[in-house]
Amino acid sequence: MWKEEEPLETTHPLILVENLFKSFGRAPKRVDVLKDITLTFSTGEAVAIYGSSGVGKTTFMHILGTLDRPTSGRIIYRGQDLFSMEEKALAAFRNREVGFVFQLYYLLPEFNALENTMMPALIQGMQRRQAAVKAEEILVEVGLKDRITHKPGELSGGEQQRVAVARSLILQPTLLLADEPTGNLDTATGHAIHDLLMRLNTEKGVTLIVVTHNREIASRIRRRIQMVDGKVFEEV
Repeated sequence: MWKEEEPLETTHPLILVENLFKSFGRAPKRVDVLKDITLTFSTGEAVAIYGSSGVGKTTFMHILGTLDRPTSGRIIYRGQDLFSMEEKALAAFRNREVGFVFQLYYLLPEFNALENTMMPALIQGMQRRQAAVKAEEILVEVGLKDRITHKPGELSGGEQQRVAVARSLILQPTLLLADEPTGNLDTATGHAIHDLLMRLNTEKGVTLIVVTHNREIASRIRRRIQMVDGKVFEEV
C-alpha cells in the first residue's frame, strides 16, 4: 500500500527507472516502444525529455506517472517499487504524488475554472469549501484572478492550459509531468506557460519533467534527455 507520509531517504533518488521496456503486440508483429531505459530523477529538479513524434516520449511519461505499466523493468519511487503495488494503492499514489499537464487540456466544458481546478481534491474526498479555497489560491497564483468563474469555452488556449496547471497542483504533488504542454499554443503563449512551469519548479520545489518535440523549449531547461527510437541519451 502507498504510504504518503513515508519520509524520503537521502540515499535514494526521488525516482529510479531501471531497465524499462515497453512493447505492444506479439511477435512477429511486436513493436518495441521503450528499450532498456535506466534513469534517475532527483527531488526538485527540472528535466526535459525531447525527441521526434513517435519515439516513445508519451509512452514513457504515462508509465512514469503510472497511467500504464511497463512490459518489464521497474520504477522505484522513494525506495518503493511502484508496479509491485495493487491498483488501488497505485491510484492513491497517483492522485497524491503526481500532477499531470497534457497538450490537450482535458477540462470539463460544463464547469468553470474554479470547478475544474477543484476536481482532484474532490475526488480525494476534500470538503468542497476547502477545495474551493485552495483552487482559488492556485488560480490567482497562475495569473487567472479575473477568470475564475469562466468556463473553458470562454478562455483562450493559454488560459485553459493555466487552469490545467492549477488543477495539477491542487494536491501539492511532488512530481509534475507535462506532456507537450505548449504544443497547442502560439510561440509567445507557449513561452509564458513554460516560464510558469519553471517558476513553480523553483518556488515550490516540485520535480518537473517536460516531454516535448520542441528542441527550443527543451533548450530552456538545464537537464536535457533526448529520446531516439525508444532509447534515451543524456546531454552532457
